[in-house]
Amino acid sequence: MKKFLIVLLSLGLIAAFSMTASAADVKFSGSYYVVGVYDNNDALADNDLAPSRAFFFQRVRLEPVFQIAEGLTFTTRMDALEKQWGSLNWRTIGGGGQDSPSSRPSTGGAGSLAQENIEFERSNVTFKTAIGTFVVGYQGFFNWGTVFQDFSDNDNTTARILYINTVGPVTLLAFYDKFIEADTSAGLIGLTDADISNYALAGIYSFKNGNAGLLYYYFNIATPRPGGLRINWHYLAPYVKATFGPVYVESEVIYMTGKTKFEAPLAGVADVDTNAWSAYLLAKANLGPAHVGAQVGWVSGDDGSDPTKNDASLNTGTGWNPALILMNDDLNNWKGRTGANTANSGKGNILLYNIFGGFNPTPKINVESALTYAEVDKIPAAAAVNKNESKKLGIELDITASYKIYDNLTYMVGAGYLWTGDAFKGYGAGSNANVVGNDYLLMNKLSLSF
Repeated sequence: MKKFLIVLLSLGLIAAFSMTASAADVKFSGSYYVVGVYDNNDALADNDLAPSRAFFFQRVRLEPVFQIAEGLTFTTRMDALEKQWGSLNWRTIGGGGQDSPSSRPSTGGAGSLAQENIEFERSNVTFKTAIGTFVVGYQGFFNWGTVFQDFSDNDNTTARILYINTVGPVTLLAFYDKFIEADTSAGLIGLTDADISNYALAGIYSFKNGNAGLLYYYFNIATPRPGGLRINWHYLAPYVKATFGPVYVESEVIYMTGKTKFEAPLAGVADVDTNAWSAYLLAKANLGPAHVGAQVGWVSGDDGSDPTKNDASLNTGTGWNPALILMNDDLNNWKGRTGANTANSGKGNILLYNIFGGFNPTPKINVESALTYAEVDKIPAAAAVNKNESKKLGIELDITASYKIYDNLTYMVGAGYLWTGDAFKGYGAGSNANVVGNDYLLMNKLSLSF
């Protein structure tokens, strides 16, 4: 018995030392935030009966990276308790048991179910070879150049094969994305190429004070089948980032062209040609403990006057949120995509101007302020009686202040006031007679990173 205990103890020590060695090869990082929001008039109604909303939401994120060998890593990301405090939306309709966490979005459409338990978002392997680096698996996508027209970090996961190679100051990239595989999905089995598979080539040139790049993306969208619809788009996105002394400048231009083709049984419908533009420019000057800057973003829209042409650019940009209320996708997402004040949260069909400034009275305290003006790029051309002709979405003033409690723990408070523009009246018949009201928002946020 004594010998057996000695052997068992030895095995235990070996296991303990093995676990320690294994843990040393795993790097954990992550974050946690909790946000409290009061939105006074998200319906932008001009009466005392307009509803207000007050709620908290949070998210836990873990991002372990396993270093398996030199040049070989396995990366994962998982989110947990991604929900509003006290929300019952994670239950099935009628207040029953919890819905399946593997088949529903964390947040999204009106009344969507929040993620109550752990949800794996990413898993990919990275390996270096003599001809370059490969990343294979679920990973981030549509984050290119500047933050303009990028998806937010919550929305940008897809299955991808990525190739990276660096030659001197030039980094070359090629990747294949599988957005949707419908060939084997219920109701579509037997259809040919009824999915979304995209392809891209890109290059980045690095210089002393910045970098510049060009992305070519080919969209092959066939998920509308069997309705007889196929979309093929070509997407070009050059960008530049540069620093000139105390001034930082970044800019991105996006051009999208292509065709929407109608096949049988819709063969008689005219094809639609796409010709869309987006542009963005930001300049920021650092002045010791203070900074000032300005930015402008434009995403072309379409007035619908010609059914064979589409000038509307992609309705993306959920990662670019220059204001607290207007077109803020974070606010829109956590409200279940309800309320008029977050219309165009994807930044489609807009022209936005923003000036901002900040000051650090101490290394731990930061105060920021921003003034935003936004309007729609195109209003519908369809004739209507007494139709609203205003493009103005509104003017918004935001003020935020943050304090670093620890290096990794920050508390922020903010307030925004929106002078609502008449574009929120809508553009249907009689819309010119509609009335809108102003809105204000109060918020605080506790953020932890590790």
